[in-house]
Amino acid sequence: MDARVEDRQRPVEQKKPARRRGRLVWGTLGLAAAALIAAATWHVVTAPGAPPARGGRFADAAPQPVGVATVGKGDIRITLDALGTVTPLATVTVKPQIAGQLTEVGFEEGQVVKKGDFLAQIDPRPYQVALEQDQGQLAKDQAVLAQAQSDLARDQQMAKQNAISRQQVDDQAFLVQQDQGTIQSDQAQIDAQKLNLDYAHIISPVDGRVGLRQVDPGNYVQVGDALVIVTQLHPISVVFSLPEDDLPQIQARLHAGASLPVIAFDRSGTTQIATGTLSTLDNQIDTTTGTVKLRAGFDNAEETLFPNQFVNARLLVDTQQNVVTVPVAAVQHGAPGAFVYLVGADGTVAVRPIKSGASDGGMVAVTDGLQPGDRVVVDGTDRLRDGAHVTVAGGKGAGQVVPAAPAEGQAGQRRHRQETDESGQGQHRRRDNQTQQPAANP
Repeated sequence: MDARVEDRQRPVEQKKPARRRGRLVWGTLGLAAAALIAAATWHVVTAPGAPPARGGRFADAAPQPVGVATVGKGDIRITLDALGTVTPLATVTVKPQIAGQLTEVGFEEGQVVKKGDFLAQIDPRPYQVALEQDQGQLAKDQAVLAQAQSDLARDQQMAKQNAISRQQVDDQAFLVQQDQGTIQSDQAQIDAQKLNLDYAHIISPVDGRVGLRQVDPGNYVQVGDALVIVTQLHPISVVFSLPEDDLPQIQARLHAGASLPVIAFDRSGTTQIATGTLSTLDNQIDTTTGTVKLRAGFDNAEETLFPNQFVNARLLVDTQQNVVTVPVAAVQHGAPGAFVYLVGADGTVAVRPIKSGASDGGMVAVTDGLQPGDRVVVDGTDRLRDGAHVTVAGGKGAGQVVPAAPAEGQAGQRRHRQETDESGQGQHRRRDNQTQQPAANP
């Protein structure tokens, strides 16, 4: 029994030295590879054709191609964008003010009408008959008044002769006043019937375009039934909302007498539809949203704006003239706040904190930190760090290495010279004082 156990344990004991020998071999190979890499690195760094040593974290890093822009001056427009709705200045629902049969419709659907144009006709005959009745009643009451006035004159003459009592004269005077009141009432009835006849002839109250007809001729319409809607198209307005924080600068410009332009864009915000001016502000702020409504007026002569159309409104508040500007792509944000990578004369970039202002058309105003003529990185900033060596990529001079200052103590050993070929593109050629060895045959 013990012999069997010993036989089973012998192979296990023989495997342990083999595993140890394998680990020793792999460890030796790893150390040899590390030594070879270190030797190759030392050879590249100390080779006669190696570039001059540079201090800092990026001394041995290859120059990174970047896009560079020159800082200049320009105008920056301060604009506010908002969502707006095209709102007509007048939308009138035409309704009859008298009841009757609709005998005629004088418009076509979608027709542009002027104020006072004929729209519809209600049967006027019932109101014409009522007018004639009231006129007959007026004539009758006028005769009664004339008789009462004649009796009053006779009684007054007899009262002077003491032929009748004073009370009888006063009663006749009051009777004349009653008849005069009846005459006024009859005249009012006549005027009312004339007004009804005017109401039977329906006209457009405003300039605009009529919509779809809602009642056909032959129907009996009641007071308040909608016949058609007339919408004023020009001029027209756009109502939009802005945050209450933008209100002070808008009011300051309006109080100064400035006319603030407003541009209307389509739903996508890419196509300009119309240009107008700011007309007025609402008289209060919406407490639920913290915004205030504004109305901009547009001539809309070509009718490019349609009622209830959704648009993007852009309000031009002010224009900053002749300010320092850089492309928006050059401005980065990080721990120091807003900053740019400034390209120096030695071919390295430096982090330059700036104070940025308003942006317009891909350019941003810089109030502090840059001067016209400075060069900043606009492309390739994702892998840049302070002190990195860069090359200018793209455009004239593409592939040029920005000249670097020679390292201290090596000025007499290495120098860089930039030459220009016939195509105008620069090439860097490095010449060393040491004789270059020809490449070995493979």
